[in-house]
Amino acid sequence: MAVEESEQVIPDLEREDNLIAAARHIVMALGSKKNLTNDEKKILSDLGSQLSSMNIQSEKEEGKIGKREDDVDVEDEVDEEEEEGVGVIEERIGLIEEKIMKWEEDQSMIWDLGPEETSEYLNAANDARILIDKLESMHLSKEDQEYKFLQRAYSVLQTAMTRLEEEFSNLLIQNRQPFEPEYVSFRSSEEDAVDGNSFVSLGDESFEESLRRDSVSRAAEEHVIDLVHPAVIPDLRCIANLLFASNYSQECAQAYTIVRRDALDECLFILEMERLSIEDVLKMEWSTLNSKIKRWSWAVKIFVRVYLASERWLSDQIFGEGEPVSQVSFVDASKASILQLLNFGEAMSIGPHQPEKLFRILDMYEVLRDLMPDIDALYPDEVGSSVKFECHEVLTRLGDCVRITFLEFKNTVGSNPSTTPLVGGGIHPLARYVMNYLRTLTDYGEALNHLLKDQEEEDSISSSPDTSPGAEEDNRSQGSPGRFPSMSRQFLSFSSVLENNLEEKSKLYKETSLQHLFLMNNLHYMAEKVKGSELRVIFGDEWIRKHNWKFQQHAMKYERASWSSILNLLKDEGIHAPGSNSVSKSLLKEKLRSFYLGFEDIYRIQTAWSIPDVQLREDLRISISVKVIQAYRTFVGRNNSHMSDKNIRYTADDLENYLLDFFEGAQKLLQNPHRR
Repeated sequence: MAVEESEQVIPDLEREDNLIAAARHIVMALGSKKNLTNDEKKILSDLGSQLSSMNIQSEKEEGKIGKREDDVDVEDEVDEEEEEGVGVIEERIGLIEEKIMKWEEDQSMIWDLGPEETSEYLNAANDARILIDKLESMHLSKEDQEYKFLQRAYSVLQTAMTRLEEEFSNLLIQNRQPFEPEYVSFRSSEEDAVDGNSFVSLGDESFEESLRRDSVSRAAEEHVIDLVHPAVIPDLRCIANLLFASNYSQECAQAYTIVRRDALDECLFILEMERLSIEDVLKMEWSTLNSKIKRWSWAVKIFVRVYLASERWLSDQIFGEGEPVSQVSFVDASKASILQLLNFGEAMSIGPHQPEKLFRILDMYEVLRDLMPDIDALYPDEVGSSVKFECHEVLTRLGDCVRITFLEFKNTVGSNPSTTPLVGGGIHPLARYVMNYLRTLTDYGEALNHLLKDQEEEDSISSSPDTSPGAEEDNRSQGSPGRFPSMSRQFLSFSSVLENNLEEKSKLYKETSLQHLFLMNNLHYMAEKVKGSELRVIFGDEWIRKHNWKFQQHAMKYERASWSSILNLLKDEGIHAPGSNSVSKSLLKEKLRSFYLGFEDIYRIQTAWSIPDVQLREDLRISISVKVIQAYRTFVGRNNSHMSDKNIRYTADDLENYLLDFFEGAQKLLQNPHRR
């Protein structure tokens, strides 16, 4: 028999030895560590939670919480009450009351004094709860002597629960972890962090990249942080369990909500997200508002993916993952802060639809759109449905604002009036603004294509105000190039509206040649802007080819309008006397004189004209030189014997050099050293 008992004990001892050895190994490993990784923190936290759960389960089975050996079990006492009378109950209530009430005279916090005091207080409070349960099961009447003991127990338990609420709140407040510096390091380089597309770097991985997480669970979310010191989580859970077991769940949840709501407000303060009304936002100057939008777009990612994810994890750790009270507490604590952020988004969506705001609104739309899976995961249940609904509503309003702003800007471009022509016929500021505007919008291709899709029928190409020759044919022939068909169609329509406006602006010039030069410049600019940027994917190569042909046609028309008349002077028609091959020197001299006067006049006028693009300017000069200089050389060479040197004001090389002064935007007069 002794052998059998020995054999039975040995495995238990071995398991105990293995557990002790493992614990010692953990202690040694911790001694050599200065910092813990997130995984190490998680494992140790889970271990603490498991030990706490095992302890609580053991206590439940024994009918006590951390009871010392010399304590008397209340249930045993009450069972013995039938034999020994009410004296035992009275004595037990007296002992519990003494332990609870002594702390009412002490202003210090129990959890600041160490585990022995906390264990004693928890045991006393739990004893009161167990005694109440036992007495309530006796179905006492007011006449029963035990009924008075029940009322005393109620009073003691209420005192204990009130104290535990205070201890619970104090633990949450005193052990609050500061918002980790790496998440708010933008303070030292604010412009780089807020104004760019990237975020503060954390090692080799950018902050924006590192935040691309979908799950809010501790295992999958690398950026869940400890908002409360991990060491006190078992104590908080233990207090919460006792409060819940004593039917004080509502008070516990309320205490938690108040503390954590303040912590979330502090987080918004750290992120510099001040509380603004819609009226405040609408009155704000654009420079200030622009800065606040950038900060909002930056901060809301951190708040949702780091802070709210951590807040949800904290409530799960204290109240139990998946427990309704955990979700309710999280929603109640976080609702005000997330709605504060959404309020700013709503204010932006209802403000005036100014073109310069579109990019910032798109930034806000994309940020909120990308965060919706995170928000849906944080608020999955009915209790969080109001928060999800508000998020989706603000996202919809921001999307509507994007559509309206884009379409209103297109209409504004179509009706943009001009009463004064652009000096020099260069690239009009409207063309620069619109093309750069469209170029920037390509950065938002996926979002903008989605938002413009609903407008295709209302704003079809066929109903476009553009009536310029071939514009509708251009749009129809393009179809829907690239990955963003809706965006492509709208951009093609926009470019036609711009061209139509430029056509109207060209008519402000009196000189036909300058009209064509103006259109050549602007169509060339549009084609080059598309060809050299992401707009090429949107517009397509066919559009580029057609617009190359268009600006070349205007270049040819410019040459004809400017040079045809003086090139006709370099023809031999009319210089021969009737019925003779002899040359009329007076007519020859007059032709040359008229040519020189014409060239000088064109030089004076067109040196003030502008072709901003260097290559286009050089190409047009070469084209003019080929026609004019060759014709001049041929004419002078063929009639050289009939002219004296004094009739030649300029050599062909002189004229060729003078052509280099054309289209520089600075008017000049010819100073011919050979002129007599």
